[in-house]
Amino acid sequence: MTSFQRVMAAMDGHPVDRTPVSLMTMAWAAHYIGKTYREYTLEPETLVASHLALARDLGMDTVTVQTDPWCEAEAYGMQFQYPAEGVGIPLRHLLEGEGIALDKLMLFDPHKHHRTSERIRAVQLYAEQVKGEVPIIGWVEGPIAEYADLRGLESACIDLIEFPDEIHHALGFMVENALRFARAQIEAGADIIGVGDAAASVIGPTLYEEYVWPHERVLLAGIRAAGAKTKLHICGNIAPLLPLLAQLDIDILDVDWMVPLEDARGIMGETVTLCGNFNPVEEQFQCSPSHTRAASLRCREQAGVRFILQGGCETPPGTPLDNVKACFDFDRV
Repeated sequence: MTSFQRVMAAMDGHPVDRTPVSLMTMAWAAHYIGKTYREYTLEPETLVASHLALARDLGMDTVTVQTDPWCEAEAYGMQFQYPAEGVGIPLRHLLEGEGIALDKLMLFDPHKHHRTSERIRAVQLYAEQVKGEVPIIGWVEGPIAEYADLRGLESACIDLIEFPDEIHHALGFMVENALRFARAQIEAGADIIGVGDAAASVIGPTLYEEYVWPHERVLLAGIRAAGAKTKLHICGNIAPLLPLLAQLDIDILDVDWMVPLEDARGIMGETVTLCGNFNPVEEQFQCSPSHTRAASLRCREQAGVRFILQGGCETPPGTPLDNVKACFDFDRV
């Protein structure tokens, strides 16, 4: 089977020759080809070369444009310093100060801003080389994650209590821009659009249901309507959110290592593809390859048929190559 056939078969609940693997390898992928994380983040050619190398050398079953949280934030007008390693540092948040400066929010054309246009270009570079052979994952920030990027996480959490009407208005902007960006990536060749909404796991299910869930629903439905599969990634313990997530148009749900996959399966049902979820530090970085194989097998057994192997979150830089390779042969032993 090709990687495209393998992933789509797994998502449809059909037999596969081996478990599809889609590790989150950002800095690790850059280092694999001798590049820095900054080069990976800011240079589409480096981003694409790193993931194509993993597909070629290891058998990675997806390629992605996922980098850092700041891609869309730059299109809104934020500026950053990008160290050689580590996530970029905001010079200031766009929505700093008391209250919410809604007048600073604008709808943007993703083709006309540097970071967003470069991500679209990365999708195009993938499509020229592996379209139809390896699934191409585009990426956008989810509504509360983007708002937290522009406002700062602490202030964003306070705003949910103090400025409820303004929050809905702001998140509506986030979704409209994310949909513009997602559609551009789909037109460029993306098969799947990942939505990263990490801040959703820290606000609790009550605030999530009232302020975030309605906007995620619009975003995910819009991505599906544009012709791509949907993949939702919320870092952290999403167990309290699972009953609400089960009501969204999700094709693939990333599940972090804090939540047993069997629990997620019980709530999400049999039609959603689960992606996860060994502890990437204890069960990939700080262990032997045999330990990683055992953790991978546990994940597959817990998740059931519709399953893609991934760590709970990003593979840490410095993870031994043999431990990464163990994710690709665990069900061949």
